[in-house]
Amino acid sequence: MRSDANLAGPMADPVPGPRSESAGGDVSRETPPPPLVDNDAPIGAAASFAAEPLARSGEGLPRPAQTRVIVVANQKGGVGKTTTTVNLAASLALHGARVLVIDLDPQGNASTALGIDHHAEVPSIYDVLVDSRPLLEVVQPVVDVEGLFCAPATIDLAGAEIELVSLVARESRLQRAIQAYEQPLDYILIDCPPSLGLLTVNALVAGAEVLIPIQCEYYALEGLGQLLRNVDLVRAHLNPALHVSTILLTMYDGRTRLASQVAEEVRTHFGSEVLRTSIPRSVRISEAPSYGQTVLTYDPGSSGALSYMEAAREMALRGAGLHYDGRNAHVGAGMNSTQSMAEGIQ
Repeated sequence: MRSDANLAGPMADPVPGPRSESAGGDVSRETPPPPLVDNDAPIGAAASFAAEPLARSGEGLPRPAQTRVIVVANQKGGVGKTTTTVNLAASLALHGARVLVIDLDPQGNASTALGIDHHAEVPSIYDVLVDSRPLLEVVQPVVDVEGLFCAPATIDLAGAEIELVSLVARESRLQRAIQAYEQPLDYILIDCPPSLGLLTVNALVAGAEVLIPIQCEYYALEGLGQLLRNVDLVRAHLNPALHVSTILLTMYDGRTRLASQVAEEVRTHFGSEVLRTSIPRSVRISEAPSYGQTVLTYDPGSSGALSYMEAAREMALRGAGLHYDGRNAHVGAGMNSTQSMAEGIQ
């Protein structure tokens, strides 16, 4: 599959039709100018931080020459895999890309967050893996975000680990399904279950890149070595193109010293793979799935939405080999205490 364009175009004008001032006309001098924002005040600084990424969302991002298949994996539960998958996917789609989310977790949380029906009778990724059903037949469009699609998971997927054992080429069934998918896509994001079983192995064989969300907590790096060893094994025996391309720090709480220490340790250990943007702990991010939405559509002005938008922008630019200007990245330790406390309640 190849992407069908080189650059995502700007977003459509949100206010169609003629403007109040006609071409060449004079604007009334009696209309007072809009008040200036004091960027030195905490509220003004937060407003500037929020406004700039939103303004840039319409700039468009470079589309990859070929479809980027990104596996979002970490066998530790509760680190933000599903949240990262759906919100990065929505952010990329809002920038103009065509994105498919493959929900490989039997809990189906990614399907829920995208508002996709995934009860037992719905055609799902289980049918693709076990019954060799074409992926095109199970993909559904996401209503809230144009250009975003989802292959849902149902509870049937819980038994797929056992059923796959006896099948031919059990590790590469998802890879073959993706290769047979004929619709043009820029990104495929695969949400993996919190384990290193056959479902995760299928994802690692199908993808070229691994994105690892790491929670800014004490146990963040525990067990990560086993995931990296599995990535090495898959690369050596099944998928030579596989590599860890991106590490994203999630649930960053600027009010704690522990979060800063974990972030510093991860950046020191993994270096350039770690995105400069980190995702703050945000109530809005947690609330959005209960409404069947991503945080991008639930509360676009929240700190969580803006951080995921910026993370997607950084990931797209880095993937295209272009320079990323990180002045607007949420880098964790660089945030002041007032802004960090505000993020905790947004």
